[in-house]
Amino acid sequence: MSHLFGPVPSRRLGRSLGLDITPYKTCTFDCVYCQLGRTTNKTVQRREYIAKDSILCELRDFLPEAEADIDYITFAGSGEPTLHSGIGEMINAIKTMTDIPVVVITNGSLLFREDVRDDLSNADVVLPSLDAATTSAFRAVNQPHESLSADLIIEGLRMFREVFRGEFWLEIMFVRGVNDGTDEITALSDAISLIDPDRVQLNTVVRPPCEDVMPVDEDEMVRIREEFGGNFDVEIIAEKRIEVCADILPLLERRPLTMDQIAGSLGIHRNAAAKYLRELIEQGAVVETVHGDKRYFGVKI
Repeated sequence: MSHLFGPVPSRRLGRSLGLDITPYKTCTFDCVYCQLGRTTNKTVQRREYIAKDSILCELRDFLPEAEADIDYITFAGSGEPTLHSGIGEMINAIKTMTDIPVVVITNGSLLFREDVRDDLSNADVVLPSLDAATTSAFRAVNQPHESLSADLIIEGLRMFREVFRGEFWLEIMFVRGVNDGTDEITALSDAISLIDPDRVQLNTVVRPPCEDVMPVDEDEMVRIREEFGGNFDVEIIAEKRIEVCADILPLLERRPLTMDQIAGSLGIHRNAAAKYLRELIEQGAVVETVHGDKRYFGVKI
């Protein structure tokens, strides 16, 4: 399958089958914390980057044997899914195939556009992010396309929330020393009051990011949650950091694995697995071999 990944275990979504509908790192942002690396195509242009019929065909072929093991079908992956101009048609088509709820994980940057709001209107759950509510923090954390601003994105989130009848969960990713100060928390709290999501989920850097940025520690995450006050439901969802040597190497000590097998075992996207493996190969801890038409990774003897 070229455009499907999983189902993978997700803390928020149980067993999630991912749909990857944009080319690698085609995004409206170039977030400093992104585990997939730097954005190679920063754009706000919506188009059919990957043929929607090919994505739906893969899903249609896959569902009969796996439907019972899937809790959610999730638009996520290598880039910003709302850049795909056919996402609305795909959501509607999936609704005719299965009763499995449809989720869209998005950075929320294009929800100020009416066509994007319309496209996501039939999803069951939309999980946008809002990492900053001030211009300086927004530029520092998200490094957005030049046409985007924090105010524009907040207004788009507010407009979408007004009309969306599904579940709306807002995620905030905190980076130490960048968007975790009191002034930024106050600005975010004001923005969230305006948006009125069903849930607010606080996260921090837990996997190797593309730049040298640091996570907010557990005590600080609790402090941030308390600063938001009791006006809305706030939860901390930050995972325990995946330590490469502690998690990948024991898997490979048993037997060589493909990248997809490693990603599935750890519950991460295959692009994240590729990033870990590159680090381990550079360290000399892992070697790559080819057997038949497949690439395997194993520990260096």
